[in-house]
Amino acid sequence: MLHCPSKAMDIKSEIYVLRDQYAEISSSSAHLLKELELHQSFKENGVPSCELEGLESLGSMLRVVVRNDVALSNSSVQWFRIQPKGHKKEIISGATKLVYAPEPHDVGRYLQAEVNLGGETSVAKTAGPLDPAPGLVDYVETLVRNPETDYNVVVLQMNGIDQPTDSIHVLCIGKLRMRLAKGTTVIAREFYSSSMQLCGVRGGGDAAPQAMFWQPREGLSLVLAFETPRERNSAIMLARRFAIDCNIILAGPGDKTPW
Repeated sequence: MLHCPSKAMDIKSEIYVLRDQYAEISSSSAHLLKELELHQSFKENGVPSCELEGLESLGSMLRVVVRNDVALSNSSVQWFRIQPKGHKKEIISGATKLVYAPEPHDVGRYLQAEVNLGGETSVAKTAGPLDPAPGLVDYVETLVRNPETDYNVVVLQMNGIDQPTDSIHVLCIGKLRMRLAKGTTVIAREFYSSSMQLCGVRGGGDAAPQAMFWQPREGLSLVLAFETPRERNSAIMLARRFAIDCNIILAGPGDKTPW
């Protein structure tokens, strides 16, 4: 950069081009491997084949697609996360739809959907561990330096009941507690505790990548929609980071694997 700046910039540009080409080739290779596995599975077992569509990274939506023109009206689905080492399989409680929006806890793990089709079980799995969202970790690190961070959210559900979506609430994530308010009206204000639960929404729907489930305390649960998937994921990561500093692990319903 000091002696040949133009040459250094040319090399940098070439690296970016090669990186994009590698990503494209890697994606095509993963797709071909999936097609081969599906074809082989159907040929050997006669079981309708399934695969996952969507980017295998945080902030995306994964969808189960069944080949061989099989109807899904009578099917049941269950999603799992699998550790890369040891292949320990953990059920994702409540993730029983054909679509699933990965959350930060899924990064670095395989995601697998098991579809029961009339007594036959077909398995669809990500080609590799889930990739993180670019720049998200650095973004959260900058937020950690602040005593608290505010997010504009919409309350979609309260205790399982749909709510009007025409008003904006503010979710404040602090070092010791979380607070949800609309103007001067406080909806929830709780210190991090073992009864608090927090995770991405697992029920599917188009808004799932930017929606979060939060149980501030027993008897109160909320589904909050953020402006973007990036905001949702940063909020989950920030709250979990602050909770760990308070010796609390924030996880979703049924989650047992610490990170």
